[in-house]
Amino acid sequence: MRIRQMTAEDILAVAQIEKECFSQPWSEQGFLDGMKDAIFFVAEDPQIAGYIGMYRMPPEGEITNVAVTRKMRKKGCGRELLLRMQQWADEHGIDRIILEVRSGNEPAIHLYRTCGFEKIGVRKNFYQFPREDADIMEWKRLC
Repeated sequence: MRIRQMTAEDILAVAQIEKECFSQPWSEQGFLDGMKDAIFFVAEDPQIAGYIGMYRMPPEGEITNVAVTRKMRKKGCGRELLLRMQQWADEHGIDRIILEVRSGNEPAIHLYRTCGFEKIGVRKNFYQFPREDADIMEWKRLC
């Protein structure tokens, strides 16, 4: 599996994964617009199997999306994407990353915890379709 920075040529494949994974997916235009203010990485094996995005607001970042195709789940793809984003954050002066995750998404919460994220709060009724709370999680760079 190879992790690399996303390009505009990847948007169709990434948008398809987004539709597979989320009830309110970003559009292709949303990804194109997002590339102006965010950093995205994709995992190839050999096709795009997953992606991660983060808005950059040094010294902080906010994970926007993490998604992996059903076929590639539980194979380390999500973990590799998160670790690559944390490495990028270290290299670019980002000391803290936050994200929201559905409170009932135990596999994702477990993944985030194994990558050093800790729960710091809850956003009530944050998600729709279905309505659900979001856990707010945080990662801090080691000094």
